[in-house]
Amino acid sequence: MLCCGSAALLLALAGLFLSRVPGAQGAACEPVRIPLCKSLPWNMTKMPNHLHHSTQANAILAIEQFEGLLGTHCSPDLLFFLCAMYAPICTIDFQHEPIKPCKSVCERARAGCEPVLIKYRHAWPESLACEELPVYDRGVCISPEAIVTAEGADFPMDSNNGNCRGSGNERCKCKPIKATQKTYLRNNYNYVIRAKVKEVKTKCHDVTAVVEVKEILKSSLVNIPKDTVNLYTNSGCLCPPLSANEEYIIMGYEDEERSRLLLVEGSIAEKWKDRLGKKVKRWDQKLRHPGKGKNEPGQSDSAQKSGKNSNPRQTRN
Repeated sequence: MLCCGSAALLLALAGLFLSRVPGAQGAACEPVRIPLCKSLPWNMTKMPNHLHHSTQANAILAIEQFEGLLGTHCSPDLLFFLCAMYAPICTIDFQHEPIKPCKSVCERARAGCEPVLIKYRHAWPESLACEELPVYDRGVCISPEAIVTAEGADFPMDSNNGNCRGSGNERCKCKPIKATQKTYLRNNYNYVIRAKVKEVKTKCHDVTAVVEVKEILKSSLVNIPKDTVNLYTNSGCLCPPLSANEEYIIMGYEDEERSRLLLVEGSIAEKWKDRLGKKVKRWDQKLRHPGKGKNEPGQSDSAQKSGKNSNPRQTRN
């Protein structure tokens, strides 16, 4: 069992399909010493990494080039993906080679951050290509959704009736994120919907929001019907919070490998207002066609209202 601080790391078997490899006990795991990766939910890695760095000292020098990109917050998956490549999780009990990140994690990070790189005349690095990474349901790989911390161990499964003992709702502390142009362009959400919440279902430490889709403002690879759909979390908390029978504008990400819509940290849910819906449509146009406006992609609504921007279309926000 790997530990991160006082929390133990549990790899979800359904997500990893791990099987023991004879002789893997000799795998040389070492503590993670890369500063950018010390906040991740694993503390053991193995060199050489997936970029063929033989030591963590070499990996530190290489990953530091992404500090500026990380500072743009272009994707909530970028840090996880980079650390899974530069400081891959090492599990002594399982396989000789460190575990690779899932293809979907790479694609989400690339979708969010490649536009930022292109803006500054850089391309997504070939060394971080997504094409050769394993697919979630057909190989061994790691993704944020496949990791839970030992907080769940406080409420163990009752093997007799399949129910969880205890409740962790009081521990949920959601950090609210306001829908602004700056946030929208920075986070590059996979989907945006107008939806009415029908119910919020909790089973053990899995929380699912059941919503009725009224309008689809943006979609990506996962098909979104104008019907009842589930929004999945990756923890025992529903963040952002939703209330039954209320109508929201919801911005989130997707797990294309399992055709799921995700409501995870960094997502936005605000009570629906027609004005906000119109704003989001304009923001999305700017995200798709960044060269059409004179303002910087990360410029906020308030900055546009200051009168410094001469583009009349963009001063309407």
